[in-house]
Amino acid sequence: MSTVITSIDSPSPARRAGIRAGEKLISINGHEIVDVLDYRFYGYDAHSELVLQDQDGNERQISLVKPEGQDLGLNFDTYLIDEPRPCSNHCIFCFVDQMPPHMRHTLYFKDDDARLSFLMGNYITLTNLTEREAQRIIDLRISPINVSVHATDPQLHCSMLGNKDARRSLDYMRAFGKAGIVMNGQIVVCPGWNDGEQLRRTMADLMEMGFASCSVVPVGLTRFRKGLSHMDPVNGKTAGEIIDIAEEYGKRCLERFGTRLFFCADELFIRAGRPLPEEAYYEEYHQLENGVGMLRSLMTEFLSGLKELHPSGKYKSFTIATGKAAEPFLHQLVDAAQEKYPLLQGSVIGIDNDFFGRTIDVAGLVTGGDLIAQLSGRELGDRVLITNHMLRYNQDVFLDDVSIPELEAAIGCPVEVAEADGFSLLDLFFQPAQG
Repeated sequence: MSTVITSIDSPSPARRAGIRAGEKLISINGHEIVDVLDYRFYGYDAHSELVLQDQDGNERQISLVKPEGQDLGLNFDTYLIDEPRPCSNHCIFCFVDQMPPHMRHTLYFKDDDARLSFLMGNYITLTNLTEREAQRIIDLRISPINVSVHATDPQLHCSMLGNKDARRSLDYMRAFGKAGIVMNGQIVVCPGWNDGEQLRRTMADLMEMGFASCSVVPVGLTRFRKGLSHMDPVNGKTAGEIIDIAEEYGKRCLERFGTRLFFCADELFIRAGRPLPEEAYYEEYHQLENGVGMLRSLMTEFLSGLKELHPSGKYKSFTIATGKAAEPFLHQLVDAAQEKYPLLQGSVIGIDNDFFGRTIDVAGLVTGGDLIAQLSGRELGDRVLITNHMLRYNQDVFLDDVSIPELEAAIGCPVEVAEADGFSLLDLFFQPAQG
């Protein structure tokens, strides 16, 4: 990859300065541009001196003035201005290694790129960072960095990541913490590996490393684990033990830092048969994208909006199709809506995950094929509601490449997609019927 400019936004500071597509961006304010982080960081200032090189190797320098923080308006061959960096680990719990064969190739790519952590929130292990890149994170004060930790015992850390050199990522975490880099962590708990005393050690170490937040999630096991390390699923007893450990260290963190730091995924409470914590537990929902507080947030927003709603008239009937884990919670929302407006007709169907295996119960991994198999021939009302987490980002395709139009044709019912918030779901509940 290179820093050759492929196009220029119009209008933009670069367009006004006369920069041309085909030129190569060499440096900004004397700093060599290697990738998107360099481009964004050094191009942030209001005044920039750019060195450009044409296709014949001739260089020129231009001065550019713009509002601080405004993008220069340059586009390159790739978003990163570089190739994404693949993962060099062989994690014992890796979900990609448990994927079925013959799916689209992008689902088998494992990224472990620090730039995507900063720009898009991806979680990374730090194992493929070079010393130069780690120092650049410190020098540019790149935050936040989202880190897959799993264990801080060096030997266990290497074993779980399947990488004998993985212990250097622990050194990077300590260096980042000392430098004030904001880090969010993730612990995938694998029974018999990093639970119990090892989980306690990891939490104690993360407190000292200066992490801002850390999600604690159960390992996901599909039916395609052939040839991989034996692993037991997180059952109700183990889930309860994990919650208790997280609560123990959460209280310590509240006393010491004013934040509980460790947040358990919704799945753990469901498996343990315990009620979801109240909203205050999740603080500012730091770990929402890891499934921490998603159901509580959904329910709080939905019930808050319902209080302000004054329904009248007739509304389209519906069936919600969701994962088995969320099924009882969505039943509660339907019941609450029908209590306020008894004429509303709605139901919930929890979909068994036959594609990945029934140990997978989250809505985001429900496939189009399972929806077709389990919804066909049933009375679904005027429409079926699903969450956007089931679909590829900004597309209408499920993980198994079934599209929404294909699903609609197979089940003979329109499908509507809810955004991942309670207010959007409430709006879909109360869609006026025509006529």
